[in-house]
Amino acid sequence: MRKPFVAGNWKMNKTISQGVELAKNLAEKRPSNVDADIAVIPPFLAIPSVARALEGTPIRVGAQDVYWEESGAFTGEISCGMLRDAGCSFALVGHSERRHVLGETDEIVRKKLDALLAADMDVILCVGETLEEREADQTNSRLDTQVKSGLQGVSETLLSRVTVAYEPVWAIGTGRTATEEQAQQAHAFIRGLLTEMFGQQKAQAIRIQYGGSVKPSNAKGLLSQPDVDGALVGGAALDADSFTGIIEGARR
Repeated sequence: MRKPFVAGNWKMNKTISQGVELAKNLAEKRPSNVDADIAVIPPFLAIPSVARALEGTPIRVGAQDVYWEESGAFTGEISCGMLRDAGCSFALVGHSERRHVLGETDEIVRKKLDALLAADMDVILCVGETLEEREADQTNSRLDTQVKSGLQGVSETLLSRVTVAYEPVWAIGTGRTATEEQAQQAHAFIRGLLTEMFGQQKAQAIRIQYGGSVKPSNAKGLLSQPDVDGALVGGAALDADSFTGIIEGARR
């Protein structure tokens, strides 16, 4: 059975001191009897302080984005080496806000994913459809493009470092959540794509998170679906009690 992975994406929220306080509260309240991987994903500036606050705990620290070059004249960008030195073990790529607000293409997403794997870091590849695409019955075609493009050329030996996060864009920050059935259908389709690309054994080992207005009240139902292996949490991760409630939902 795949171990659940619950990650809290703070997005552009929390000052450094607020982030440290949240991290400490989460470390204190984290349910130790839930067998799940837990991570927080703070803004860049808070990463070193949050990582220090979580030293000695099993809670991992990730980054919300990365650039694919290691150094150079790329003003405002952050490299894999910088993230590792700051205390990160993984990063998101292809988050819906990066794609739809900031215009990142599938090619850019793949470059970032390849850079993280080359730097011996883990990666969460985010994929998902817009409301217009869902209403036009294009969910599967969008997922097909994003998954295959994002993982094109990835060595099977590196797949253990990859998590896929399905985040329907229409359910992010809107209060609307995919039903348990909708989430499972999309996750099963992604699992099928992974099987097509890497074979059944490898595909069954890859974790697929759900992201989209996850909260304590719906976490258990979503995370109980056979192909939902955790959650990528947004707003509900900004409060330790709320995030802890979602972690409780990962109990198997």
